[in-house]
Amino acid sequence: MFQHRALRGISDATPLRGTVDRTLRVKVIDACGMTCTFCHNEGTPVSSDRDAAHTGEFGAAGRSGRVSIYLATNRVGFTAAPVFPDEAFRAALGQLREALDFDEVHLTGGEPTLHPRLPEIVALARDVGYRVSVTSNGENGARVLSRCAQAGLDRVNFSVFGTTPEELAQVQSERYRARSLAARKLEALEESMRLSLGTDMSVRANLVVPNRGHIQRVHRLLEKYSPQLPVRVLSSLADGEESLDAIDLLLHGLRARPKEIAVAAGTSGFRVIYELPNRRPLVVKHIRDLRLPHTCSNCPYNNRVDCHEGYYGVRLYRDPGGQFHVGVCIQRMDLCLSVEEFVAGSVCSENKKLREQDFQDLTAGKHSTEDSDGSA
Repeated sequence: MFQHRALRGISDATPLRGTVDRTLRVKVIDACGMTCTFCHNEGTPVSSDRDAAHTGEFGAAGRSGRVSIYLATNRVGFTAAPVFPDEAFRAALGQLREALDFDEVHLTGGEPTLHPRLPEIVALARDVGYRVSVTSNGENGARVLSRCAQAGLDRVNFSVFGTTPEELAQVQSERYRARSLAARKLEALEESMRLSLGTDMSVRANLVVPNRGHIQRVHRLLEKYSPQLPVRVLSSLADGEESLDAIDLLLHGLRARPKEIAVAAGTSGFRVIYELPNRRPLVVKHIRDLRLPHTCSNCPYNNRVDCHEGYYGVRLYRDPGGQFHVGVCIQRMDLCLSVEEFVAGSVCSENKKLREQDFQDLTAGKHSTEDSDGSA
């Protein structure tokens, strides 16, 4: 078993479900109407701020109020443009599916529901042979998610930041201190969730916990949403140990009991499934210490302090000139390659070997299933 502070005190008898990561993350649009203080924006600059100066370790917010927390140090060489449901996108999906046996596309942003052709993107990915999921803040979901469901969208993860305008302001820039704007965003999220729960899609809520000041916010969110849909708590990459400490306190206060550890081989993300006293499940997602053995070996961030996400998996981007880029690290965007270079190169084969070895290591002596779990 790998080592992680979240596993301290969890019995060795707790079941481990080992799967294999077969998910490709695709950044379909950069635009977003939220200004979350912990956003990594998939490693790319905020397009609307590309002419603004960014300073500091993680890059300061530009005129939009949005942040991309690794911008100042990740050596990114392009801005992200919208992906279109065209033959170039179809070809990129096909090449990567064949190369790495992907079976799920997870659509990210920015905010994917702001993409005017999102249902067509879903339909195209399904036609290529992928299951399709999306992470959304819900700000435009009421207008588009029903059509996405009809096009074959399998799952939507809603990022939930508060139940009141005051709670939302805790994790947003100054512009969201305006109560009327924050209230409109929350109303849009509520409507998006309500409509999605009326479809055949799987629906769940993601809650990021930056620090202890957010524990009561999570309690209120659990009270509001957990009867309706599964809730997943995530740590904040930008807040590190402070975020992990807050999650420990949250679990203690909830009297949560661990029931299962779910790990997808080939990705640093893993989940611990807890049960609350009222028998409702609570999922907590963490990042383990996983690296690409060769690509990461000489990286200046290759230590437990500076490497925040580990090796999380493969991401696909499109730049304004129509070129697709394949990335393997949001803190090292200089590692991005074209689809053709990636598929033919050593990083692709390294990815395959890592998945195979990681699955063997994870499941040695443990009951497991070799299957994709859609854990993005």
